[in-house]
Amino acid sequence: MRLVAATLSLSLYSTPLRAVTELPSLQAWIDVTPTGGTLDAPPGSYAGPVVISRSMVIDGRNRVTIDGGGKGTVVTVRASAVTLRRLRLTHSGDSHDGLDSGLLIENGSDNLIEDNVIDDVLFGVTLQGSNNNRIGGNRIRSRGEDPADRGDGIRLWYSAHNRIEGNDIERIRDITVSNSLYNRFVGNHVRDSRRALNLLFAHRTLVEQNVFTDNSTGITTLNSDGVIIRHNQIMHAIDASGAGIALKESGSTLVHGNEIIHCAVGLLSDSPTHPINRIAVIDNRIAHNFVGVSFYGERSGHLVLRNRFEHNLWQALVGESGQVDDNTWRGNYWDNYEGFDRDDDGVGDTPYEIWAYADRIWIETPMARFFRSSPVLELLDFLERLAPFASPRLLLRDPQPRAHDVDRGHRVNDKP
Repeated sequence: MRLVAATLSLSLYSTPLRAVTELPSLQAWIDVTPTGGTLDAPPGSYAGPVVISRSMVIDGRNRVTIDGGGKGTVVTVRASAVTLRRLRLTHSGDSHDGLDSGLLIENGSDNLIEDNVIDDVLFGVTLQGSNNNRIGGNRIRSRGEDPADRGDGIRLWYSAHNRIEGNDIERIRDITVSNSLYNRFVGNHVRDSRRALNLLFAHRTLVEQNVFTDNSTGITTLNSDGVIIRHNQIMHAIDASGAGIALKESGSTLVHGNEIIHCAVGLLSDSPTHPINRIAVIDNRIAHNFVGVSFYGERSGHLVLRNRFEHNLWQALVGESGQVDDNTWRGNYWDNYEGFDRDDDGVGDTPYEIWAYADRIWIETPMARFFRSSPVLELLDFLERLAPFASPRLLLRDPQPRAHDVDRGHRVNDKP
């Protein structure tokens, strides 16, 4: 093995100006590394794609680049107990159908992928049928100006019990988790992308202490039960259809202790598919959104407790016309509450209520939303409150609103 290393090292340093296609291949180094061994290649750039088919450690020490040459996936791992650390993986192919990635793990478990730079690739890290892996501390960038043309920064397919922690991800399409259970997304930063996190049939996923900013949508869940979303900061999802958190056909969900700020809709949710699978929204700060929360469908199944609603253009929209609100609202702080707290117990003496007057024009006629807050609609709303020309509709009632601006909930950086 020393002879091979010396030969490859001499080849590397004697021709520093070679084109990518003429770079020395890292595959030769991988092939002579014994199972469970450590590959310590000399600093420099190596040609990919490469395939790892047995357990080993490759530590680039921030001085080794694997260049895919624009063909396929840069590194494919078809083994377990592999460690890839402090490498740069770059220049994958551009096939969406082929899922050309910086790194692909197929049917592998207990792999450690940490502190790598993965850039100029279509997809970042793809896991297929792979469990109990840790993807941590990596810097991931896709390619392409239009988010729809990019690949997913991280993609999980039929992969369970993986930990995605502390990654810096930017300019991707989505993070997609499909048919994958019990995965953890903790402490990641995702920005300037389409959907920061897209969960499809991803039951029992934990999403905790992440920062999602300047994406079209923060977190989307579809047919995913038992999801826990807590202590995240989600900001600036202001596309016309954007939302900080969007829940669709997902029950038994906990949304706790998050900051959802400056989004088109802070929290968008339909009703749970089963009456006992409640969606709990507790101790969140929902501020500076066009709509704070929007619950559509059967107008039931949500527990909304001890949240702070501040400076939203419209605090909440609930259900369709003519339906009764069966959600539970209690102990929330509403910055536009006009009641008193004469016994100074922190709870308002009268309920907080939202009634729909002329607002129904833009609520029930989507094309009129463009004129929301215009002088004409504001005048109509003012006049109808003085002398209603149609019966207003009660949207929601919080019987015990928090009367003072006291922060009793957790913050993003607090420990749960």
